[in-house]
Amino acid sequence: MGLLDRLSEFLGLRKKEVHVLCLGLDNSGKTTIINKLKPSNAQSQDIVPTIGFSIEKFKSSSLSFTVFDMSGQGRYRNLWEHYYKDGQAIIFVIDSSDKLRMVVAKEELDTLLNHPDIKHRRIPILFFANKMDLRDAVTSVKVSQLLCLENIKDKPWHICASDAVKGEGLQEGIDWLQDQIQAVKT
Repeated sequence: MGLLDRLSEFLGLRKKEVHVLCLGLDNSGKTTIINKLKPSNAQSQDIVPTIGFSIEKFKSSSLSFTVFDMSGQGRYRNLWEHYYKDGQAIIFVIDSSDKLRMVVAKEELDTLLNHPDIKHRRIPILFFANKMDLRDAVTSVKVSQLLCLENIKDKPWHICASDAVKGEGLQEGIDWLQDQIQAVKT
C-alpha cells in the first residue's frame, strides 16, 4: 500500500477493506442477509440459491466489506475451507426454525473451528439466528445452547436474532463485527 493510500485511509477518506466469509447450511438465509446489507438501490429483488459462491460488497460506517457468500448445500460445503486463509471474519447463519438440521449446522461449525486455517486464529465470528419471524423458530439463546457456542473460548463471537427478509437484527450484528475487526487491526 502506497503512502497516498495510507494517508487517505488514515484520514478516513478511504475505508479499510475486509474479507468476510458468509457460511451456514443451505436455505438458512445467507444470501438474503448479504443482499439486505447492501444499499437499497443495489439490492436484488429475486434471491436464488447460491451455487458454489458469490462475491458481494457493502460498506459500513468505517469498513468496506467484501463478502464471500458460500453455498451451504452439502456438495459445496467442502469448498469453504479453500477460503478460510483469506477470511478476516466469519458470518455464520443458522435457520432458527430448522431444529432437525441444527445438529448438521453444529457439525459444520465444529469442522470449521477445528480447521488448521481457523483453529489458531483469533477471527471474529458473528452468528445470525435467522428466520425469527417463523412460528417454529427457537430463541437465539437456544440456538447458542444447541451449537454449544459457550465452548468457543479463543475467538470473539456474538449471536444476533435476525429476520433477514425484514432486515431485523442485521445492523446490530454488523456493528459488532465492525468493532471486532477494528479491534484486531489496531
